[in-house]
This record gives sequence, structure tokens and C-alpha cells, in this order.
Amino acid sequence: MIGSLTAFLACMTAGFSFTNFKARRFEQEHPNIGTLTDIGGYKVNALHIPASESADLPPLVFIHGASGNLLDQVGAFLAPLEGRAEMLFVDRPGHGYSERGGPENDLPSGQADAIALLMEKHAIDQAIIVGHSFGGAIAAAFGVRHPEKTKGLLFLAPASHPWPGGIDWYYHVSAAPFLGWLFNHLLVVPMGLARLEQATQNVFAPNLRPDDYLARTGPTLVLRPKTFAHNARDFIGLLAYFEANAPYYKTIKAPTVIVTGDSDAIVWEHLHAQGLARDIAGSQLVRLRGIGHKPDYLATDLAVAALEKIAGFPRDLERIARQTEQRVRQASSVPQRESVASGLPDAEVTTGAAPSSA
Repeated sequence: MIGSLTAFLACMTAGFSFTNFKARRFEQEHPNIGTLTDIGGYKVNALHIPASESADLPPLVFIHGASGNLLDQVGAFLAPLEGRAEMLFVDRPGHGYSERGGPENDLPSGQADAIALLMEKHAIDQAIIVGHSFGGAIAAAFGVRHPEKTKGLLFLAPASHPWPGGIDWYYHVSAAPFLGWLFNHLLVVPMGLARLEQATQNVFAPNLRPDDYLARTGPTLVLRPKTFAHNARDFIGLLAYFEANAPYYKTIKAPTVIVTGDSDAIVWEHLHAQGLARDIAGSQLVRLRGIGHKPDYLATDLAVAALEKIAGFPRDLERIARQTEQRVRQASSVPQRESVASGLPDAEVTTGAAPSSA
């Protein structure tokens, strides 16, 4: 009996030590490139890029998806847009290097309010809000709750509406009292590392994943115990939140573009993207044939054109979408994976009905 207990304690100690070691290593490999700002009792992290004198776009706020951090959207949009606008790339509360704040941040509404406060701290009165995947839920909440700050909305493969079914089992385990703490500190790191390669390929499927993005944008940061628990709590109440709040999307009046792939197996476009197009009057839905869950990377040119159209430039988004489809098809015929963009998607994997994570 004593021998068994000793062996059990030794395994526990080894598991905790491994997790702590790897968590420190993840942060060393992907240090914070943003700045923490106190927004009233807790700090939100963001990379703030000032506008140049020749800027021709309004301020832009980028919101990453589940399991991600600000490096995701930095990799997709910093290079093509730098100098054209003031930009704010946000670590959502509890993700990346942001602190979680209170229980209100378990819901998209709370996170939208946090971003509104962060904008005030940076003296940004109005911005186009860009949300990818789970970030689409926050962008939609922002448009409903802060119309005076919403210059426009760009949704990229958004999660926004109720879906049939539930969420992956490990979210429930991760969020459970005591058992969740053990799970997050003992099993998340080895399990997450074991499936990281396949999980991140699935995010791009059926398209090719850039070879370099694992090394560039820190998907492993979500495997840290506290961050994984925050990610889980994002999902626990999401279905009920959508059921209660999706009807309010009809109140959004800001110019809106929704870009989605018709082959997205992560977040079903016929429920979410088409639901937003139905609910937001005057919005434009652009569907990309043969594109999966990462139009921010695979169709960056289209996303930039959508931002320009929201800002008032004449842009034929359907024509650009057809050009993007052709380019992606040609890239898919190349045997090796060429870098589509220098960044990392949020590592989201699911059966397709619900937005989920790695």
C-alpha cells in the first residue's frame, strides 16, 4: 500500500514538474510582443501599431479565435496593412498574455466590453472590428453592445449562432472543480503536444497548412494550465449564450462583411456565417469555394479588400474571391507546402457543428 502511494505521488510530482517546465519553455519560445494595459482591476495584452501619416484606413481591432493568441492575426495582417491604419491586435482575456478578469469574461459579451475599454485606453474612438472564428462571437457582441465604437465589422469564418450538439469532452473535464485542476496540470501538455501537428493541419483542411507557422505564432501557449482552463470556460456557456443573444444581431447597423469557406469543417458556415448574413441587414456574405477555416491566411487579399470596402473604397469582393479560389487551387497542386502567410491559426478541431479547439 505504501509502495503504491509512493509511486502515485512520484508520478504526480513528475507530471507537475513536466508541465511547469514546458509552460516556461513555451513562453521562452514565444515571448510577449505586446503591452499589458490595466482596464480596471486586470490587465489586457495587445500589440498596438500606430498609424502612419499616409494611413488611408480607419483603426482596426483584431480578435483571435479559440486556443489562439494575438500572434495569429499578427501573422496574417500586420505585413499587408502596416502603415495603412492604426492597429490593435488583442490577446483575449485569459489568452496569450492577458489576465482573465472576472467571471463576466467567460462570455463573449464580457470580452467585448474588455476590448471596448482597451480601445478607450488607446484613445481609439471607433474601429473596424475583425473577428476570426471564436473571435467572431466577440466581434458580434461588440457590434451589439458598442455601436458607437463600431466603424464596421469583418467576420472571418465566424462562430455566432446555436449549433446542434455539444462541445468536446475535455472542456467539461478542464472546467470541473479539482478534477479540472489535475487534468490541466498533468495531462493537457502531453496530450496537446501529441496531437498538435494533426490538429493544426485540420484547421487548414482541406487546404495546405503553412510549414512555418508552428514555430512562429505560439499554439503551445494555450497548453499552459490556466490558459487551457480559460479556453474551456469560453466554451462551457457558449451555446446558451448564443441562444440568448443571437436575436440581438438584428440591431447591428454598422457596415459588415462576412467571409467564409464552403469547406469549413470547424465552424459550419451554413449555421454561423449565413446566420449573420441573414440577421445583419445590409451585410455582404462572401463564400469561398474549396476553402476551409482559415480565410484570414488563405484569403488575406480578400480580407484586406473587405476592410477597404467597409472603409468606403469601391471593391468587387466577388471577383477577388474567384481570384483567391484559383490561387488556392494552384497552390494545392504543388507537392510541398509553401508558406501562405507568416503566422499561426487558432488550433481548433471539432466535428464541425461547433467551434472548438486543439
